[in-house]
Amino acid sequence: MAALLRALGRLLGLLVLSALALQLYFLARIALMSVVDPQSTTFQRSEAWRLLVEKRQILWSQQWVDYDRISPQLKRAVIASEDAEFAEHGGIDWEAIEKAWERNQRAEERAQRLNAQLERRGGKGSPREARVVGGSTITQQLAKNLFLSGERSLARKGQEFVITLMLEALLSKPRILEIYLNSVEWGEGLFGAEAAARHYFRVPAQSLGAVQSARLAVMLPAPKRFEKRPNSAYVIGRAGTIAARMGAIDPP
Repeated sequence: MAALLRALGRLLGLLVLSALALQLYFLARIALMSVVDPQSTTFQRSEAWRLLVEKRQILWSQQWVDYDRISPQLKRAVIASEDAEFAEHGGIDWEAIEKAWERNQRAEERAQRLNAQLERRGGKGSPREARVVGGSTITQQLAKNLFLSGERSLARKGQEFVITLMLEALLSKPRILEIYLNSVEWGEGLFGAEAAARHYFRVPAQSLGAVQSARLAVMLPAPKRFEKRPNSAYVIGRAGTIAARMGAIDPP
């Protein structure tokens, strides 16, 4: 029994050391990002592999541009759309997370009611699934894209929180936004503000106007879907809403 306890103790110690080493790795990578632009993210590498496997080729467009070469209008639009309190919070917006949880609970209850009605009618029709909405900040999205997979689990979410706090502690708000805007997806194989601006509007990122910026911001939650219809009524209508909010945003 004593030998078993010692073995379990050593195993637990190894697990703790491994977890600590992983956090130190993330910390060192983030510290380096204060002076060195990241060449790729975990999400980008997974997308490159997916394209290679599924399509036997990697059509890719990405070009890093410095913070002052990205239109202030795009910065305003993305903050207005994705994270209005970006300049104020410490990386995690607990109020937004609470609201997202409440919306998801209501959506789940609504889906369950509709599926119950479907069963009573003999199961004719497709089952409904609750549409999950998130309350992630820009910093949380960057943490996930840089280092983590897309799986949904408490462990992954916990790691996302830790990396988010590291990013906020080691990098300035402008640097966080600069890395985010240069690495976020705007379509299949299309990453970063410069590539998106040239692809959709044939202009560099620094020349984007308010309406163009708002339309790009609309695409961020589901770029692969919106790239097929970038001029749809939804994109244009939602862009108008974002443009109306941009005047209240002061980019860092």
